[in-house]
This record gives sequence, C-alpha cells and structure tokens, in this order.
Amino acid sequence: MGQVIIRDYDIPGDDFLAAGEASSAVRKLLSQLGVAPDRIKRTAIAMYEAEINAVIHGHGGKAHVEISGDKITIVISDEGPGIEDLELAMQEGYSTAPDSIREMGFGAGMGLPNMKKNADELVINTEKGKGTEVTITVYF
Repeated sequence: MGQVIIRDYDIPGDDFLAAGEASSAVRKLLSQLGVAPDRIKRTAIAMYEAEINAVIHGHGGKAHVEISGDKITIVISDEGPGIEDLELAMQEGYSTAPDSIREMGFGAGMGLPNMKKNADELVINTEKGKGTEVTITVYF
C-alpha cells in the first residue's frame, strides 16, 4: 500500500443504533485493500470497543483513521468526563457504565482490555473533565 488513506468519522453520542458504523466502514475498507483477515478482525474489535466507549462515556466523539504502509492508526477522541483511574479501568470487568447501559448489553468492563489485547500499540491520553483520546495501531 503505497498511498496514504485517511478517513474521518463522527461518533454520535448515546446513539446505540449508529454505534459501530465507523468500525464497520473501516473493516470493509481493509477488506477491499486485501489486508489479512486476522488483522482486519483485530482492528475492527479494537476500534469498535473505542467507538462504543465514546458513545457510552464520551457523549460521542470523532474517529480519525490513517492507513499507510504496513499499518493502520486509529485515533478516537471524545470530550467526555475522562477516565478517573486508568489503571483500574484497564482491568477486565471494571466498568463505570450505568445500569441502563448494562441492560442493553454494553458496559461489561471489557472495552479497554479488548483494545489492549487486539492493538499492537495502544496509547490512552485522558484528563478528568476534558475527555479521552485513544490511539490504536495495528500492523499488517
């Protein structure tokens, strides 16, 4: 892949019907580019988890996707409350999602651990009261 492909997506807040549209579009794009299925799956899982977190906790946000050379870099940012205790939030099963979100099948506390497991590189910048930016990199 010699060219650089850039895509930007809006992630609507609190809209669970639209949640996952950006990661689905990226999955299709990677498939069209001939990326290996296991890399597509890992990318889609990590991006979907970040996207859902932006919907649940960040009241929506933005996804910036850059595909260049042998990698995809995804930056998901929101202006939500930020992650109070990132170390705690990285533990499987820890969730601050309200019961109403859990009743819909979301908020099981696997988002950040799944991002870490599926990304080759994961950088999380968060500030209380200012939002969160998650950068996911997957190599092809």
